[in-house]
Amino acid sequence: MDSGVQTFFQGLSGKKVAFCGIGASNLPLIQMFSEHGALVQACDRRQREQLGETAQQLEQLGVELRLGESYLQNLDADMIFRTPGMRFFTPELEKARKEGRAVTSEMEVFFDLCPCKIYGVTGSDGKTTTTTIISKLLEASGKTVHLGGNIGKPLLPEIASIRPDDVAVVELSSFQLISMRKGPDVAIVTNVSPNHLDIHKDMTEYVEAKKNIVLHQTAFSRTVINGDNSVASGFAEYARGQVCLFSRRRPSAYGAWLREDGMIVVGKDTEIMPASTIRLPGMHNVENYLAAISAVWGEVDAEVIRCVAAEFSGVQHRMELVREVDGVKYYNDSIGTSPTRTISGTLSVYPEKIILLAGGYDKHLPFAELGVAIVDKVKLLILMGQTADKIEESVTAAPGYRPGCPEIKRVGGMEEAVQCAYQAAKSGDIVSLSPACASFDQYTSFEVRGYHFKQLVNALPGTKKKEE
Repeated sequence: MDSGVQTFFQGLSGKKVAFCGIGASNLPLIQMFSEHGALVQACDRRQREQLGETAQQLEQLGVELRLGESYLQNLDADMIFRTPGMRFFTPELEKARKEGRAVTSEMEVFFDLCPCKIYGVTGSDGKTTTTTIISKLLEASGKTVHLGGNIGKPLLPEIASIRPDDVAVVELSSFQLISMRKGPDVAIVTNVSPNHLDIHKDMTEYVEAKKNIVLHQTAFSRTVINGDNSVASGFAEYARGQVCLFSRRRPSAYGAWLREDGMIVVGKDTEIMPASTIRLPGMHNVENYLAAISAVWGEVDAEVIRCVAAEFSGVQHRMELVREVDGVKYYNDSIGTSPTRTISGTLSVYPEKIILLAGGYDKHLPFAELGVAIVDKVKLLILMGQTADKIEESVTAAPGYRPGCPEIKRVGGMEEAVQCAYQAAKSGDIVSLSPACASFDQYTSFEVRGYHFKQLVNALPGTKKKEE
């Protein structure tokens, strides 16, 4: 165990540590801190009956439960961990800071203690796929990789087993970055566009949070930035180390770029592979590879990159082929949680007009560009959820819209949406769930939404019964 990690664990004995939010990211931490002698408080808005067996398990560990609407009142801990989705400027946390209490997060502590090289990936779109590609490339090169962060697994519980010659590859959300004061060895910014404006007070706060991935790097760091994205490329001026711009539109002196003939090149003239080698469909996935190659170049050779690109079939819920029924292909793109993600993903890939299932929780994002893309790429739009009205308005207001082009249908939920698509689709059609919205109006996460869609599609009969 690294000496710094050992010292940290030894210092926990007898310390009061509060965890705000009893969710998947905090539960392993609660157990770890309890085992090292901390006096743990688990704070959550939910009542005991809503927590079920989790409450009993925590109490068996000696954890003090603080539940209900007042769960953040009178925080008296020495160290307070906020869950990533909690607003950084929550009044109770602001009060705790003024009182001199340490308000931190799992990822902040991990960055402080991690003994190995860290690759950190952020962006409005594409960060999970890019993070995964980077991990695959490094694994294929023989590295022991610790993959986590916003991608779904907290890494701090693994800290005792991480060795200096390992690598950590972490996905970082704006919620995690907003309080970060230490940067990764390699920072990757896939793009920045409006997102999470239901949580951040405005677009400026969102951009400034993303910028933290660059601001706290050192002169020995590498910063990989999307040179084609106006907001992200503006981060370059804050980088202290090497800057690698990746681009599919122009050459890059140090990063990966896409030549006019479809060849992916690094720097002036190092050819890596034709973009057609990449198994994942869509130009957005070419961009993801450009980012990943720029991040690992010098650690991973071209042959390994080519092998991974040809074999890696993607992450669940990202334009995932679920099933073909009567010649109709059904795709799950539940990760389409913003208009830009649906535009650059599902609505950019298929040559023919598709049947699109969209709508969901309102993050207060603009839909005008989505409406234009839908008119161009969709023949039947099936809408549900809180944002159905806004999306329909963006479509009917788009240049080129004519009544019935696309046809628009409104449904009450996913079951009705899938049945509507099934009845309308003909052999050769593409049906895709890509909501352009978060899931929280009906589901706890985009994964749960995607799994429900897949379950419904897999339950469709193999031969469609036509109505008489």
